[in-house]
Amino acid sequence: MHLGNLELDPRKLIYFVTIIEHGSLKKAAKFLDISQPALSASMSRLEADVGQKLMERGPSGVVPTRFGDLIYAHARLIRDELKLLERHMIDRRSRQDNAIRFGALPSLSVTIIPKAVGRWRAKYPNESLQIIQKVQIELLHALLGRELDFMVGVTDSYDVLSGLKQRVLFRESLHVIARKGHPLFLKAELGWADLVSFPWVSPPAGRYDTLLENVLKNEGLPSPASNTVSSSISMLKSLVATGDSLALLPRHAALAEIREGALDCLPISSPHLKRSIALFMRDGYEMQPAHRDLLEDVRAVGTEVSRQCEAFQMT
Repeated sequence: MHLGNLELDPRKLIYFVTIIEHGSLKKAAKFLDISQPALSASMSRLEADVGQKLMERGPSGVVPTRFGDLIYAHARLIRDELKLLERHMIDRRSRQDNAIRFGALPSLSVTIIPKAVGRWRAKYPNESLQIIQKVQIELLHALLGRELDFMVGVTDSYDVLSGLKQRVLFRESLHVIARKGHPLFLKAELGWADLVSFPWVSPPAGRYDTLLENVLKNEGLPSPASNTVSSSISMLKSLVATGDSLALLPRHAALAEIREGALDCLPISSPHLKRSIALFMRDGYEMQPAHRDLLEDVRAVGTEVSRQCEAFQMT
């Protein structure tokens, strides 16, 4: 790899990324299946090539210098692109290159996505479909990295939206979920300040804040003292059902447990609990009929389920 008069070996860059991510030369050497002296010598040559120190030992292991952090950011992209190329080549050999790769939030994958896929399968029984469930920021990066064809997520503002476009599919409401018999159900006038003193379980919202922190901030309240973050909706519901923890979820994501009497929605609301669910896709991406029909089924099911949940809440 030539950059002007600078020549860099992509293999050394990948070695460097591995060291930073593992935090030590010993662990990186084991992962790469090479000797530690050979890895150390390779890094010395890389530092000589760029003319600056890239790493130093800190209390928690090997960490990048300021310049090393810049090299790491670019080298990681090279590593990820090579992995993506490898996956595409494997897909071609296994005849999976026509598969639809669709990303969705875990909370949508409990009820809405299965129902939508069921409808879509009646029209496309032989299409290959891969459904990836991740938190939103990970889905956006996967979409930008061309690991996904499109995704369905929340219309929040993220710094990675350059190169993407979005279209709202439906609106839904979040609810404070608690176990049946939680002490807060006995409180006559329930306010958000009452909820902060209890432990919470939250799905990640983005790179820094959880969804709960964003809502409480808009309510003028601090974050709860105890908050467990989990990207697994099943884990989240289990933790709420077996203790006094609270969680924010759309009603449809906990509908089975509500019907069984294990969970229920606390009688509290906020305008900040409304959110839009949207299609995200790369600029210039052209959808095929099967793609468009899948998204139409997601939109239709999402709209129906959200209306049903709202009607249930009012009864």
